[in-house]
Amino acid sequence: MNKGFKILALLIAVIIAASFVGCSKKADKGDQFRVGMECAYAPFNWTQSDDSNGAVPIEGGGYAGGYDVEIAKKIAEGLGKKLVVVKIEWDGLEPALQSGMIDAIIAGMSPTADRKTRIDFTDNYYTSDLVIVVRKDGPYANAKSLSDFKGAKITGQQNTFHYTVIDQIEGVNKQTALPDFPTMITALSSGVIDGYISERPGAVSAMASNPDLTFVSFPEGQGFQASEEDVAIAVGLKKGSELREKINEILAGISTEERTQIMDNAVKNQPVVAE
Repeated sequence: MNKGFKILALLIAVIIAASFVGCSKKADKGDQFRVGMECAYAPFNWTQSDDSNGAVPIEGGGYAGGYDVEIAKKIAEGLGKKLVVVKIEWDGLEPALQSGMIDAIIAGMSPTADRKTRIDFTDNYYTSDLVIVVRKDGPYANAKSLSDFKGAKITGQQNTFHYTVIDQIEGVNKQTALPDFPTMITALSSGVIDGYISERPGAVSAMASNPDLTFVSFPEGQGFQASEEDVAIAVGLKKGSELREKINEILAGISTEERTQIMDNAVKNQPVVAE
């Protein structure tokens, strides 16, 4: 073979190799289960610096741990795909899903009627109740009923139903909604607010990481009125997603006892100080 043919053969080999690399990259992306979450809502999801306690890499750096991460791992395994966690601010989760940047939202998101008009949800993978997080040394630490919070400065996370239920407290001093739980914890600790609405696991998490905080829960029927869909948590998917049926099958295989154990471990393993 002369030199010209050798060069031509080499060029053809390079082109073929490049095409295989391109196909491989596409195939790799197709093998991914890309999940969006805040990575800032312990014990459901948080950011940490290493892979301890089963944490997984976050696209772009860092590691994610928490209840949502463990559920996402089980779903990815059941789908036969590689889990990729994408860290996204709360208000950016739905747009990221709609644009195809992520395949699912697993972020402690409730399947409310309003959200169902825009995206689909799987069956629930967790159900909780609502409490109010307060300072241990504050005037509301010993509150027993919603009426005890008359005049209190209370807030909730923006664009969540947590913020809307504040209106059920007669005479409350409803504050501007805040973007995330770390911001609310800071506002509470500094005295800017008297309390914020949370689901019980989030409150337990906040108390574990911040010894100066506690939370007020209410006897059944005497607390906040909320529909089951408001206090439940499910996986968010694009409308008509073919993943919904398969994910529901996977979730059905996770017993109530196992879900409780996963949450107990998440509360135990959460970082003492949010990173």
